[in-house]
Amino acid sequence: MKTLMIQGTGSSVGKSVIAAGLCKIFSDLGYKVTPFKSQNMALNSFITKDGKEMGRAQVVQAEAAGIEPHSDMNPILIKPNSDTGAQIIIHGKVYGNMSAKDYHSFKKEAKNFVIESFNRLKKNFDIMIIEGAGSPAEINLMDNDIVNMGMAEIADAPVILAGDIDKGGVFASLVGTIELLPDIHKNRVKAFLINKFRGDKTLLQPGLDSITSRTNIPFIGVIPYMKDLYIQEEDGVVVENYLKNEINLKSIKVAILKLPHISNFTDFDAFSKEPDVSTKYIEIGDSLEQFDILIIPGSKNTIEDLSLFRSKNFIPVIEEFVSHGKTLIGVCGGFQMLGLKIFDPYHVESNLDNINGLGFLKFTTTMEREKTTKQVKVRTNNLNNYFAVEDILEGYEIHMGKNDCFEKNFIFKNIDDNSEDGLFSENGNIWGTYIHGIFDNDSFRRKIINSVRVRKGLKTLQKDEALKYASMKKSGFEKLALCIKENIDIKMLNNIIFK
Repeated sequence: MKTLMIQGTGSSVGKSVIAAGLCKIFSDLGYKVTPFKSQNMALNSFITKDGKEMGRAQVVQAEAAGIEPHSDMNPILIKPNSDTGAQIIIHGKVYGNMSAKDYHSFKKEAKNFVIESFNRLKKNFDIMIIEGAGSPAEINLMDNDIVNMGMAEIADAPVILAGDIDKGGVFASLVGTIELLPDIHKNRVKAFLINKFRGDKTLLQPGLDSITSRTNIPFIGVIPYMKDLYIQEEDGVVVENYLKNEINLKSIKVAILKLPHISNFTDFDAFSKEPDVSTKYIEIGDSLEQFDILIIPGSKNTIEDLSLFRSKNFIPVIEEFVSHGKTLIGVCGGFQMLGLKIFDPYHVESNLDNINGLGFLKFTTTMEREKTTKQVKVRTNNLNNYFAVEDILEGYEIHMGKNDCFEKNFIFKNIDDNSEDGLFSENGNIWGTYIHGIFDNDSFRRKIINSVRVRKGLKTLQKDEALKYASMKKSGFEKLALCIKENIDIKMLNNIIFK
C-alpha cells in the first residue's frame, strides 16, 4: 500500500478537504483508496454500520473514495466535554474519560491502537491518504506525537505541507513550520501546497521561488478559494462563521443554537443549502423574533449547556416563540432538553444528580454508563398526518440517555425492531429525536419546510423543487477533485506517492 500524508501549518487550513479531494482523484483512477487520521479531536461524529463511532471528516473522505466508512479510518476520537477533559473513543467504542495531561501520558499506549488499525487497512487498499492534525511543529507535543510526524513514521509516508493563504502569513507559516522540525522530519516534507488563494497566481511566483530556494522544498500547487463548493466540514470554526451570517429575504428562516458543547452541527447543513431557506447560528439569549424554526442541537455536555437557558433567562423567549405556533426542534441532547427532567445518577456529564428540563414534552431522561451507538432505518408514525412521508428514513444515534415517556406521541418506528423514537407535542410544532442525519433525508426535510410554509400561507414545495442533498454532495466531490487536478502538479504528486 502506498501512503501520502497531508499536514498543515495549523488547524483549519483545509487538510480534511484536500485529503477528500485526493481520495476522489485516486478512486476515479481505479485505485482502492482509504482515508486515515490516527487521532481526531471533534464533537462531530458518525456511527458506522457495525455501531462504531468515528469522526465525520474521515466519513466524508470515505464517501469521496466511494467506500463504506470504518472506525479503523479514525482509530482514536477525542470528544471534549470540558475545558480540560474529554471522552476518549478507541476503535469506535468509549475507552474512558481523561484529562489532557492524562491523555498525553496515555499516547504511548494509544500508539499501539493506531498501528493495529493501520495494519488492518493496509491489507485491503492500494493507497492511504492520511490527514494530520493541527501543526507538526507543536514542539511541546513532539515526543509522544501519534498524529503528525509520528504517524508519518508509522506509515513511512511522504508529507505535503499545506498552508492557508486566506489567514495571512502563509510564507512565514510554511518556513516556520519547517524550521521547527527535526531534520529527520523535515526530510519527509516533499512539497508545499497553498490553499484558499484569491487573485492572480502570477503575483505569488516570486514568493514561491524564494521559499523553495530557502527550504529546498518545491510547491506542488496553489488551490484557489472554492467559494461555491459544498464539502461537509467537522471543524467548529464553521459554526463561528455561521454566527456572522445575516438573515436574508428567503421565505423560511432557521435558527440553530450554538451551544457551548455543540455536537454534530452538520446535521443541519441541508437546511442551509435549500433554495428558499436561510440558516443562522445564534447564542443562547439572542432574540428569536425573526425566525420560523428554532433547532436545539446535540451537546457533549447536555446538563451544563441546559443550565445556561435559565441563567440567561432564555426559557421565556422560547415559550413566546412557540406560543405563535412556530417550530421548535431538539436533536439528541437538544431533544433531552425538551423534556421534564434529566437525571445523571452516575455523574456521566456533571456533578449534578439532576436538572429540570425545558418542559415542552412529557418525558424524562436518565444518563446511563453505556453509550447507544447505532445506525437506524425508520418510518414515521402517521399521527395527525403531521410527519407523514413515503420513504424509509436513515440516520444514526449517539447518546448516553434513556427516556421514560408519559405520552406516546412517537414520531418514528424502527423498521428492524419496531422500537420507537422521537416525541412531538399535541399540535406538532414542538418535537425532538435522537436520530442524527434525519434532515439529510430529502422527503422528511421537505415535510418540515412545507409545514412552515403552510403556516405562513406560502405555496408548498414539490418534490422537484427541493434540494437533492445526496446529489449535491456527490457534485461537491466532483468539483473538488477537478479543482485540485487543475491546480497542482499531477506528475509531482505521482512521483511523491509512487516513488
